[in-house]
Amino acid sequence: MALKINSSKIARLISSGLETYRREVKMEEVGRVLMAGDGIAKISGLPGAMSGEMLLFPYDIYGVALNLDRGEIGAVILGDSTRIQEGDEVRCTGRILEVPVGEALLGRIVDPLGRPMDSKGPIKIKNFRPVEFLAPGVVDRQPVNEPLHTGIKAIDSMTPIGRGQRELIIGDRTTGKSAILLDIILNQKNTGVYCIYVVIGLKTSIVMRFLNKLEEEGAMEYTTIVYAPAHFPASLQYIAPFAGCAIGEYFMFGGKHALILYNDLSKHAVSYRELSLLLRRPPGREAYPGDIFYLHSRLLERAAKLSKKMGGGSLTAIPVIETRAGDISAYIPTNVISITDGQIYLEADLFNAGIRPAINAGISVSRVGGNAQIKAMKKVAGMLRLDLAQYRELEVFAKFGTELDRETKKQLTRGERTIEVLKQVNLSPMAVEDQVLIIYALIKGFLDDVEVKDIRKFENQYLEYIRSSHPGIVKELGDKKEIPEKLEKKINEALIKFREVFFLTDRKISGPDTGKTGSGF
Repeated sequence: MALKINSSKIARLISSGLETYRREVKMEEVGRVLMAGDGIAKISGLPGAMSGEMLLFPYDIYGVALNLDRGEIGAVILGDSTRIQEGDEVRCTGRILEVPVGEALLGRIVDPLGRPMDSKGPIKIKNFRPVEFLAPGVVDRQPVNEPLHTGIKAIDSMTPIGRGQRELIIGDRTTGKSAILLDIILNQKNTGVYCIYVVIGLKTSIVMRFLNKLEEEGAMEYTTIVYAPAHFPASLQYIAPFAGCAIGEYFMFGGKHALILYNDLSKHAVSYRELSLLLRRPPGREAYPGDIFYLHSRLLERAAKLSKKMGGGSLTAIPVIETRAGDISAYIPTNVISITDGQIYLEADLFNAGIRPAINAGISVSRVGGNAQIKAMKKVAGMLRLDLAQYRELEVFAKFGTELDRETKKQLTRGERTIEVLKQVNLSPMAVEDQVLIIYALIKGFLDDVEVKDIRKFENQYLEYIRSSHPGIVKELGDKKEIPEKLEKKINEALIKFREVFFLTDRKISGPDTGKTGSGF
């Protein structure tokens, strides 16, 4: 039987197949490493690379494109740069650098790429955010008017911090900057504020002591540590604050409240300077690149209090800057001071004199001011910062041994007691109601005849007495957040009774003028 071939039918099938055929070609740009070392790489090719894009090197090592020149790309390597060799292939990923975010990061220590650095196993994360993100615009924000209590009397009374604010902590080495950050984190327990602590260029031993304190106090439940200590490459130290900010933004855009603490941005600036000089960017003042101001401004501008339409969440930023010999006019300190909403200046002389926290009230300021305070604190501490700064001036004048008038002596007496009241030991954040009660006693003159050495004893026993014998005062103060006339009368009566007990009733006490409303200076 002869086989018949229908040529026309075969032609139609071929024609139909050609019409529906779609050749799938996977295009991939491949570049070559021209030079690698010291954490950076020069790459040829990759004409479609974007600024800030993740690049894939051999051994699954990633880098980030920073310099896009005509003939080559300058990239920082986010890993072991010693494994990258000249001639290695480099591929674009099409992704801007991003990090994992979410509640699963709480209680964990991660590197700037979101990889776990503790021994608690892998982190199951589905959400990612870019490390670089446009800050919310003016329309998407609302004024900062909700306090973020630090638990530190000197800060909550004189330089208050609000949710969504950017408040700088600045001072020399060993002036207590990290201790303040630790107390602030501890005081956020049960407040609904999530904390992100970014470590940049610190010694591992310092970080471990900090971590141990957080775990002892149960603060790691609501805290994430982004870990980029001194032995990490400059590229990871450079990425760290942006990665931490992305983690905080997850909570902010989710309608929640977050606090991010950068410790510290002066070392971050050094890491960026190192990368920039290696990439042959032109140096400027103090050898920092010209865009160092823009680097920190676009980071700190991402802190915000979102409008109700945007969910009402907030991200509060507390950057740290380390000065040298108290020089706040250096390049990086002046940059960050101009970006933030105020600064808390820690002075080495005050620290060495035993005044902790060593806050210089004269040049410390919060530009949000009383908007970030409850009404009760605003009432009792309104003139406290100014009065303390005046006391500092009078103290210097009094050292000359000049005969002083009665009013000046009274100011010095009150100032000494103000210093003692504002002293606070580490790991002892105080409830805002307790702060208001002791500062009220100070400004109303109830401490004027208490010996300076007995102020701490008076404070501890007074607060214990109020909470045990007059719990209604504390509850009403906590509920109303202000001091109406009736409550003020109750506080005065409680103070008079306590003073009688404190002085063992064998000393005749003439109560101060409780009708006075000023600061008493």
